[in-house]
Amino acid sequence: MSAPEPKLADQIAPGASGLEQLQAMIAAGGRAPIGETLEFSLTEAGDGWAAFEGLPGRHAYNPIGTVHGGYAATLLDSACGCAVHSKLSAKQAYTTLDLKVSYHRPLTDKTGLVRAEGRVVTFGRRAAFAEATIKDVRGRIYATATSSLLVFER
Repeated sequence: MSAPEPKLADQIAPGASGLEQLQAMIAAGGRAPIGETLEFSLTEAGDGWAAFEGLPGRHAYNPIGTVHGGYAATLLDSACGCAVHSKLSAKQAYTTLDLKVSYHRPLTDKTGLVRAEGRVVTFGRRAAFAEATIKDVRGRIYATATSSLLVFER
């Protein structure tokens, strides 16, 4: 049996706190493999918050001619998750338990740059709760989400 592949954050900043890992990831270009696929990046992170930016486009279109809802859900899940990640010690990890997304308006290839900002609402020993929004450069809201996340020792 082979050893599990190390997590990206551990490869970038082994033994670091969650916030230190995120800051190292930003310094290294801010993209996890899903960010490469969907063309978005982690751009900022602080204590209890994180922001991603992406350019929705035809690469993420669904058959009805708009960006697939999974694009927004992925950005929102990433923002909520990394907001929680920023609160972790070097010995903790997390996983998303649920994500509730509300779509306010469609994303298209004409939307332009969008920003997903996530914030921790509460952070406990075993559970964390976060919320996130996706807005365009004019501040118009495209989608919002709330998330429950399990926090555990590695």
